[in-house]
Amino acid sequence: MQLSRLVNFHKTIGDKTRIRIVSLLKDGPLHGQAIAGKLGLTAPTISHHIAKLREIDIIYQRREKNTIYFYLNDKKLAVMAQAIIRIGSEEGMKFFEVEEEEKYKVLKNFIQSDGKLKSIPAQRKKKLIVLEHVLKGLEVGKTYKESDLNEYIKNYHEDFATIRREFVMCQFMFRQNGEYELNPREMWPI
Repeated sequence: MQLSRLVNFHKTIGDKTRIRIVSLLKDGPLHGQAIAGKLGLTAPTISHHIAKLREIDIIYQRREKNTIYFYLNDKKLAVMAQAIIRIGSEEGMKFFEVEEEEKYKVLKNFIQSDGKLKSIPAQRKKKLIVLEHVLKGLEVGKTYKESDLNEYIKNYHEDFATIRREFVMCQFMFRQNGEYELNPREMWPI
């Protein structure tokens, strides 16, 4: 998980109205007017806070006829709330535990003899194994320009944009102002 996402989560959730909204939604889905009524706030105020909570993915919505109901993403909330405790621990923030033998089998299936990728795996666990392998030539603490990262990725696969995007989405790398940097290893999902 990117450290910036963790900081953003805590900044966003650190508002008493947002905490009250989360508290209401833990008992089940509600529509915006119901939330506004229970909290004694206006609908636009609730919409603003809901939008902020949706940005950090701890609330999602579903439409039922003409009404939009908001649901609490319990799993995401729990992961994000526990993430700060897990930074630097042995388990780090791993979502998948993978044995070396399993990594070897996956890499054997997806890496050609010349080191290039045959394809990008669709299955998340296999994709993470392959992405981790591709990252091995990059240095922790070094900042890479997007063009330099693209050239590096081309050594493995021609679709550098997809792989670069996956590096960030899977939290292997952090992107800011068109520059990329590896997250600390304990923050990687695998």
